[in-house]
Amino acid sequence: MRFKGVKIGFALTGSHCTLAGVMIVLKQLVNEGADITPIISYTIDQIDTRFGKSDYWKANIKELTGKDPLGTIPEVEPIGPKKLLDCVVIAPCTGNTLAKLANGITDTPVLMAAKAHLRNQRPIVIAVSTNDGLGVNARNIGTLLSIKNIFLVPFGQDSPLKKSNSLVAHMDKIPDTILEACRGRQIQPLLVEFTSYD
Repeated sequence: MRFKGVKIGFALTGSHCTLAGVMIVLKQLVNEGADITPIISYTIDQIDTRFGKSDYWKANIKELTGKDPLGTIPEVEPIGPKKLLDCVVIAPCTGNTLAKLANGITDTPVLMAAKAHLRNQRPIVIAVSTNDGLGVNARNIGTLLSIKNIFLVPFGQDSPLKKSNSLVAHMDKIPDTILEACRGRQIQPLLVEFTSYD
């Protein structure tokens, strides 16, 4: 029970192709005792894709955590002043969310949760999933790595031949990254090769 008593805000954004893997991690955290507060972006809340309808994902999240996901800015704003969480995880974190976080933009529930939590000098864990991680978003990853209390889940190129700029976090490393982040440390190594490619 590595996470017994640990209050984690688990925020999901619209990299729908990685949601199934993230659900496995969410279940693992719950099984290891974490008290999860689920948070979803507008994309997860409203958009249906070939990877599943929004209602399907929201039902899965509620079944795993026992809580309805928070999906509005007013719902997540109290995270800061009430010091509700020990750690906030953004997984998957799209390039859009990554860029906005790096540039101080707060216009979604996930970004508000991150901003509210950071005011308490507590850790944010980011699991990137973006097709432009080695493109224009490379500079945003660099910016976030230099910001105190922001930690990244180890990531690599998921499809270097077909999508050379694409980066995806190893979602199975989220729990260990949280543990290190709560100790104020960036898990290493950060750049981890994928063992299979499409």
